[in-house]
Parts: sequence; structure tokens; C-alpha cells
Amino acid sequence: MGGFLTDDDLNALQPADEVMFPSPIPTQVISSDEFWPSPQTERQKQVEARIKAMADDLGAKQGMDRRRFLQTASGMAAAFLAMNEVYGPLYTVSRAEAQQPEAAAARQSSLAGQFIMDVHTHFLRPDTRIMTFVQQRRAVGQAGWNPALVGREQSITDLMEANWFKEVFLDSDTSVAMISGAPSDDPQDWFLTNDMKFDARKRVNDAAGTRRVMSHAIFTPGQPGWMDEVERVIEQLRPDSWKGYTVGDNTNKHLAQYPWRMDDERLMYPFYERILRAGNNIVCVHKGLYPQQVTNQFPHLLPFAGVDDVGKAAKDWPQINFVIYHSAYRWVGGGGAGVGIDQFNRTGRVDWTTDLADIPGKFGVNNVYGDLGQIFAQTTVVEPGLCAALMGTLIRGLGADHVVWGTDAIWTGSPQWQIEALRRLEIPEDMQRAHGFAPLGAADGPVKRMIFGDTSARMYNYQRRADLRNDPVAQAKTDYAANGPGRSNLAYGYVARG
Repeated sequence: MGGFLTDDDLNALQPADEVMFPSPIPTQVISSDEFWPSPQTERQKQVEARIKAMADDLGAKQGMDRRRFLQTASGMAAAFLAMNEVYGPLYTVSRAEAQQPEAAAARQSSLAGQFIMDVHTHFLRPDTRIMTFVQQRRAVGQAGWNPALVGREQSITDLMEANWFKEVFLDSDTSVAMISGAPSDDPQDWFLTNDMKFDARKRVNDAAGTRRVMSHAIFTPGQPGWMDEVERVIEQLRPDSWKGYTVGDNTNKHLAQYPWRMDDERLMYPFYERILRAGNNIVCVHKGLYPQQVTNQFPHLLPFAGVDDVGKAAKDWPQINFVIYHSAYRWVGGGGAGVGIDQFNRTGRVDWTTDLADIPGKFGVNNVYGDLGQIFAQTTVVEPGLCAALMGTLIRGLGADHVVWGTDAIWTGSPQWQIEALRRLEIPEDMQRAHGFAPLGAADGPVKRMIFGDTSARMYNYQRRADLRNDPVAQAKTDYAANGPGRSNLAYGYVARG
């Protein structure tokens, strides 16, 4: 589907932040306009019921109502206990954390200083016309489903910069965030222009006095004047890295005129050469998120969505670090996790993430990386066993030092639940033995430290982590923790109607 929804689409969807149970861990798939969300599964319903029951019981014992309990570290622990009860022991969590606030607080405090660089975050521009979220809220209000929305004009301020800052920096342990974006063949439908992203980077970093925010420069191969924009960005904006979409216009796929391949020598190699001369050597490329329903609707873009163009480009340009966003995971939304886990159980492979992980061995390269944006969030929510399998696959093929942390926040709300999920996740021993996967290890162990931030810090030459400890953002977070309303547990995409 494209970035704009029909009336029939809207009737099948609901705004996540208005209708979802505000669990510390989402209990159903939330999507942006990049894919269609799958309905809540029976096991997700079981997780939700267990979380509610524990919150009512343990919250009452701790003098809190359900909502307040679920904003606490004990509430987060209870959610992972519920996940383990339904899906099996995938997450390291103790019952004491849920029952004893001091135990949960001690663990939270021990990890609060962990360096986390999120290289995949989003917000929308103030003048956006991508109004799917507004339209959904308006439809809900007109139907009378939620009385709070009746007669009230809706906005999408929750998807703008201020709420992005709150959710990412105040409501999570994120240390540094990359502002990403998505282009369109229609200039009005870019999530953010390049200038908007770099203006936001400057605002936050000037106020903080530290390098809290980085920004991609979006490049659009084939669009008229695209290399002129590359030159302008190099000269005026000084990008931290570059990001492109090989399907072209991912927001309006029905309008996409300029898909491209990473190994197109005529189109892309002059770009690679130019950015290297400018001192840039990180190219991030959106791949995957192309399940069957999207394939059926946009078959002409399918040849550009996979990873068969990555190996040659990486081999020809060893000086460039190619970061494949979403780790090319194909089976997102629409029941896709079920397809993914079935495929893994039958074959030990998952389209197209396993293909990505095979590239270093096939091509003899060490400059290909996998980003976890959406891949980690969606599989954690739907099928955490698949999440473990994908983590094992990526680490086995790319190396633990070639997997980087991204959350695709703020579509799924504050990234704290994803941070906690990786901290606690372990690949089951039987899966390790069957597939040659290495354990993920402790929350602050070497594997997770590399994924959370050490690898990206090396790539982005991020050297002054200590400066973040007492900058104005850290001070604001301390004040917020003491006096703020607490984590909202809201998500800002949309969910399938139950």
C-alpha cells in the first residue's frame, strides 16, 4: 500500500495511541505507513491478559493503580514475565523485579548509564500532508467509539519533533539518536526535508552542548537534479551519513518512478566516489518490509527490495560501510511473522535477512551491517522466537560487531521497551545448538554493548561519551524522572481493527 489510505483502509485500522492497551511492551503489531499491521494474535491476547492481571494484583500491593504500575520498572518486568509465560523463557527477568520495586529500581539504575546509539528514529514535518494518523482519529471520533474524540479536531503533534525528543531522550535510556527520514517523488511527501533534519540536529546539539543528535542526508538516485542536491548537502549541511530507498518512493509506491540498485555502476558509483572525497563513508539503505500483500500490489518494485545488489557494491567499494536498514527482513505485518517463523523452522532461513547475513561469506567483504529498526520491534511483539532466530542469524553471518541498534521510534512509541527486550533476550540453548548461534549474553556484556552503541560509535567516530553524563539533556531527564508524568506507554502508528 502507499502512504495514503482509502476509506476502506481506514475502516480496517485504528490509531494505536487511542485504542491500544498501554502496555510497557506493545501487545499487537503497530505500523507506520510502510506496511499493513497484522491483527492481534491469540498469544498476544494471552500476554495482554496476563499483564493486566499482574498489574492489578502487584500494583494494588504497591499502592498503585494499573496505569501507574505499568509505568514503573516493576511494571516493565511484569510484562516480560508475561511474555515468558506465553512464549517460553526467552527473557531474563525475575519475579522479584515485578514484586519488589527496589529490586527493579536497582537493576534499572545499574544499566541507566549504558551507551545506546539509536541510528534509526523518525518524526514528521509540521506541514506534512501524510494525514493517515489524523484521519484515523477523526474517523474514530465521528463514529463515537471514543467519546474523548467526539467533536474535537485531531492533530498529529505526537508525531512531531517535541514528542520525539520526549519519547526518545526522556522516556528511554537512549544516549544519541539519528534523525532519519523517507523521500518521495512528490516533494510535499518527504517525512522531513534534509534541511529540516539538520536544523533539528543543530537545535538539540546547540542546546545540549554535546553531540546528542545526528542526521542522515537522504539521497534519491535518478530523480532530476539528485546529484546537485548531494553537492548542496555536502557543502552546506555536513551529513553524518547518507540514506536511500532502493524502491524509490516508499511512501507513495504507486507513484514510484525511480527505483535503483546499489550495484548500478553508471548511476551509483559516481555517488560513492563523491561522498568518499567529501569524507563520508556510511551509506544506509532501506531494504525489506515487502511481504506478499505488498508484492502483489507493487510487483514492479520487488526486484529492488531485496539484497542481491548489496554484495557487488560492497566488494567494489570496501571503503564504504553499507548499513542495510531493517536488515532486509521481508515478512513484516499482515501475519508476516508467522510466515517468517514457519520458514525458519522448515529451512533455518528467513527471507531476506539470511541472504543479507550470507553476503560476507559469499563475497569476502566486511563492510556490510544490519540495522534492527522494525525487525526487532515487530518480531518481539509477534513471535519472539523469531526475534531470537534473526539475532542469531545476523550475528553468525555479519558478526556481532556488524549489527547496529535502531528502533524506528517514534512509530512504536518510546524505544525503552525495545531496549529492555534486547537487554533481557537470550537465544534458547536448543536453537543455539541446532543453528550454530552464539549466546547474546548479559545486558551489559560485550555482544549487547557492541549492538547498542559501540559499533555505531566506531563508525561515526563518536569519542566523547562522558560529555553526555551531565549535559542539559541529562539534567532534564533527571528532573523529568523526579517530577514528570512518567512514560506514556503509547504507540503512534496504527493497528488492525479487532
